[in-house]
Amino acid sequence: MTAAADRIVRTIAKDIDARVDQVTATVALLDGGDTVPFVARYRKEATGGLDDAQLRQLAERLDYLRELEKRREAILGEIKSQGKLSDTLARDINAAETKSALEDLYLPYKPKRRSKATIARENGLEPLLEAILADRSAVPEVLAKAYLSEAVPSEKEALTGARDILIEGLAENAALLGRLREVMQAEAQISARVVAGKEEEGAKFSDYFAHSEAWATIPSHRALALLRASKEGIVTLDIAPGEEGQERLVGIVAAAIGIEGQAPGDLWLRAAADWAWRVKLSLTMFVDLMGDLRQRAHEAAIQVFARNLRDLLLAAPAGAKVTLGLDPGIRTGCKIAVVDETGKLVETTTIYPFQPRNDLRGSEEALLTLIQRHGVALIAIGNGTASRESERLVSDVLKRLPKGVARPTPVVVSEAGASVYSASELASQEFPDIDVSLRGAVSIARRLQDPLAELVKIEPQAIGVGQYQHDVDQRRLAQSLAAVVEDAVNAVGVDLNMASAPLLSHVAGLSPTLARAIVAHRDSQGAFASRAGLREVSGLGAKTFEQCAGFLRINGGAEPLDASSVHPEAYGVARKIVAACGRDIRAIMGDSAALKGLRAEQFVDDSFGLPTVRDILAELEKPGRDPRPSFKTASFAEGIDSITDLKPGMSLEGTVTNVAAFGAFVDIGVHQDGLVHVSQLADRFVKDPHEVVKAGDVVRVRVTEIDVPRKRIGLSMRKEGGAAPAQKGPRGKADQGKASQGKAAQGKAVQGKPGRHGGGKPPRGTSAPAGGAQDQGALGSALAEAMARAKRDG
Repeated sequence: MTAAADRIVRTIAKDIDARVDQVTATVALLDGGDTVPFVARYRKEATGGLDDAQLRQLAERLDYLRELEKRREAILGEIKSQGKLSDTLARDINAAETKSALEDLYLPYKPKRRSKATIARENGLEPLLEAILADRSAVPEVLAKAYLSEAVPSEKEALTGARDILIEGLAENAALLGRLREVMQAEAQISARVVAGKEEEGAKFSDYFAHSEAWATIPSHRALALLRASKEGIVTLDIAPGEEGQERLVGIVAAAIGIEGQAPGDLWLRAAADWAWRVKLSLTMFVDLMGDLRQRAHEAAIQVFARNLRDLLLAAPAGAKVTLGLDPGIRTGCKIAVVDETGKLVETTTIYPFQPRNDLRGSEEALLTLIQRHGVALIAIGNGTASRESERLVSDVLKRLPKGVARPTPVVVSEAGASVYSASELASQEFPDIDVSLRGAVSIARRLQDPLAELVKIEPQAIGVGQYQHDVDQRRLAQSLAAVVEDAVNAVGVDLNMASAPLLSHVAGLSPTLARAIVAHRDSQGAFASRAGLREVSGLGAKTFEQCAGFLRINGGAEPLDASSVHPEAYGVARKIVAACGRDIRAIMGDSAALKGLRAEQFVDDSFGLPTVRDILAELEKPGRDPRPSFKTASFAEGIDSITDLKPGMSLEGTVTNVAAFGAFVDIGVHQDGLVHVSQLADRFVKDPHEVVKAGDVVRVRVTEIDVPRKRIGLSMRKEGGAAPAQKGPRGKADQGKASQGKAAQGKAVQGKPGRHGGGKPPRGTSAPAGGAQDQGALGSALAEAMARAKRDG
């Protein structure tokens, strides 16, 4: 192992709290083409039992550190080619642990444009700076007389040139930059001030019109709100320490120069140090800390989105039941689609129960006919415009069902992303002869049957369970969400003979091309009789089979183990276990009593260790078990259909639609999600809302606040009358955390009823997009402010 590889392994081991040998083995597996889900499930002996979260972190750090090593190598080569690589510098470069530390060391050797310092050197002023540094007792203005020329006609210009050279040296001093950054990160405050005349336009950001808090501890949602407010020109931002901190930082710069007393040279150098901080170094620190803040806030927001998406994907499936999907609408009518137990579309129609047609009787008759004709067991009602009106319509229809006809269960379903799917190429391939508007109803029906199988067809960003999702690094967001989808799909497993190509494409080792090839083979050759039949699919080689086989299920096939998560490579071990029971494998599977007397240790061999054997025993006890919870749904209160129907103190049932850092959004059936602030989630202090709730949870809430004009609803999950636990506010003070807290932090999150993504409005519980370069724009405007400030101070 090279020194660089050893350094990477040891760094990752420390980061994820694992042993070096675990990381080394895992890196070898990943480099060999193994996927994270496969390694997490089937290579526990090699990894020492690292879970999928640790493996994801390991893979991300591996990429970062390899890029760091590549950059380290390039910098060493560049400095060496200049003939300036000393042993000390090489040691410092090899010891750098971050990209910023590495770039600080490279600064003096980096090719640069012609600067003021370059011009000063060309004018022969570097010896003047050296003379001032060497003899502090000499008067700088007197020393400057010896360096006057046609290009430098005055002592003032000579000293200005000397100062430019000094400042450039300070700006390239890695030790000084590191020390300044360290102090700034510990002491800096981020502050916002409203731009004069923007108060009305930026009313939603009013909490930040005169705001200041510690840079180090500002929560991600407030940081993102500030960046958005700056981008929209509502506030100006600054990152700086207080007056005492400013003086201390100037003192650190002065110490780097070596100022010792009050001699004329020292006084000139101290003034130069002050100038260097205000004009150059403070701007460098501002840019660095703004970049760090943006990255930190983005990572936190991406984690929230990923966590919510995982909860949504792993939500309880209603199961294989005939389902009627109803996509509510007023002027354009309600779109209806009926799908059978397998999700196959059997009939569509459009009804017009509301204005302007008001065909209530015809709509009821159409629904009655569809329910009875197809034996509908579930009715999935989209939660968009006219959702509650549609619920009442369905309720009235169900009352008219003849005796003896099974009564379907109506369920309100999130329709976020349905319009995106409807207009997608996939939907047009799946339903070429079905109108775009009707495809949304199909999606709504299917996502009730199996949320995972249907939601994987939609770009994760369009599902809308994030905070400020359009403001964060889109490439990083896409990578993180893709990993969440992959982990969710493989955690549940996929029916090989039922799964769509989009679902199969998320199985470990399968690309979209191979997924389509599997479906094409299945369509032409018939259902797969066994997992081994995958080998006949064109383009699917041995390595791919190894990665995907364990996550694909075949129910009712010739090989009972094909219906389980036991990997084909371990079928031999499974059969030894079955043989030890002395019964048929089909009789053993699912019979925990028959397996209870077996000890996992007796089946361990050179190929399969104890973790694998234990997993096989667990799978034989509950073959093909689904890790998702059992299905249940919220019951909305009768007569509570809009925000105007709400009254403080009402107790209602609702469904958690989104979880953010500042609380949880809950659909209570009034076309506007309410917010349960983090301080109102429980009768105890809650640091992370995910500790208490997740997307899809059915919860009981109490209405605490209603703001009709701004369409804001405050909710609580605390016991009535209980005092809210103290929360840490923006300035570190105890804060009772009313449900309205963090409104500006939400940006547009609770401004009106969000529509389906793709229709010009953001998904439920998310902020409206403000352009693809949101954060870069915020940084750019903030940088311009800092430069103007430096110019003004100068």
